[in-house]
Amino acid sequence: MCVMGSLERLGGYAGEMGPSWVAGAIAAGPATMASLITGGAAYGYDLLWVVVLSAFAGALAQYLAMRLGLLTESGIVSVVESHLGEWWAWLLVADVVIAAGVAQLVIMNTLASVSATITGTDAWIWGLVWASVLALGLAGRGYGLLESAAKLIVATVVVAFVASLFVVPVDPGAAVGGLVPSLPGGGALVAAGILGGAVHISLITMHSYTMRAKGWTDSEYGLATFDIGASMLVAFGIYSVAIFLVAASVLSDPDLTTVGAAQALGPLVGENARWLFLLGLGGAAVSTLGGNTIVPPFVLADKLGWGTTVADPRYRSLLAAVALLSAPGAMIGGQVLGQLVLVLALGTVGTPFAIALVIYLLNSPAVSRPTATATNVGGLALLSVSGALAANFLREQIAAGLGPLSGAVLAFGTVLALAMVVLLAKYAREQFRTEDAAVEPAD
Repeated sequence: MCVMGSLERLGGYAGEMGPSWVAGAIAAGPATMASLITGGAAYGYDLLWVVVLSAFAGALAQYLAMRLGLLTESGIVSVVESHLGEWWAWLLVADVVIAAGVAQLVIMNTLASVSATITGTDAWIWGLVWASVLALGLAGRGYGLLESAAKLIVATVVVAFVASLFVVPVDPGAAVGGLVPSLPGGGALVAAGILGGAVHISLITMHSYTMRAKGWTDSEYGLATFDIGASMLVAFGIYSVAIFLVAASVLSDPDLTTVGAAQALGPLVGENARWLFLLGLGGAAVSTLGGNTIVPPFVLADKLGWGTTVADPRYRSLLAAVALLSAPGAMIGGQVLGQLVLVLALGTVGTPFAIALVIYLLNSPAVSRPTATATNVGGLALLSVSGALAANFLREQIAAGLGPLSGAVLAFGTVLALAMVVLLAKYAREQFRTEDAAVEPAD
């Protein structure tokens, strides 16, 4: 009976999922795909362990964010401002808006390029079309439309890439060897990009808002956990492994664009693979762009004390503005693949700060339920890995020579690093005060 009851409960969960699938829609996007293609084409199967790790790391990051959102029943920016202060809240908002804003432009470039390749119509026209569709759709129906689209598109994208995997010659022995951790020379940026696709500040910060939009509270804890496992571990994990194996098996040019990778598959393994890859790429771009669009409006509206549903005209205006401002991304020049990898790597710089805030708040009076030691250990491990990747990325940028963009990234990364040091010192001071109060003798 217990088994049957558990199966019935899981079956019920499957029909009620949603918030983590929106995060998964962003994670399973063209920027992640670009990192996977680059990693497979440049290093063969050597980085497969990073791909597998990214799915588990992404699930853990969303679990931490989920706990904070459910146990506080508030948006993360509001919680930060209430327990740390306004300066901290604005720093988090700036971190999110910068990372999501840059990603928005580059992802629109990918979507417009795919649309142009399929139809023969200029990419800039598609930029205007997709921006308008986003503005009208999201500002009109908001989260409900996004969630429904995310579940459908992500499922379709996963099927498309799994199908393409069956028409390429994968080397099972080499793939198994790629599960042994190693980092080939020059692979740090790509590894940061792969991990950054799953553990990204946009995904972490948006989770509290999407759960509020869904109406979830602490009573949906089991459902929310299942939601994360199904979307990040299963769907996103399969998506990532399938793309990486396709690239590692048949591609050898790490300078390919994402569209170029799809085109290259035609003469190598047939037109079916080409069209499946293009379909998956287009779907991934649509779902990611839609999910990413709602992130800056969520955090800005929360900080300004506005509502975070389309019932509030101010929030609806923010949604429309972010959607329309993505249109110029269709006209970005240069190598799209490299830009996408860089976007994720840039997001990696801002992610450790968000993780540190979540861990701090989970161990503060902000939540009513104590955080398990295993959860804290996992969170600290995640913080260490993301911090190391961010530091390595910044070190590579400095070694390559500082320009205006890399200099700005370094400056912002330094500010965030100093903020984390201050946060650690603040936590340590609070713990010492608590211990002193506990041992203080009674009068």
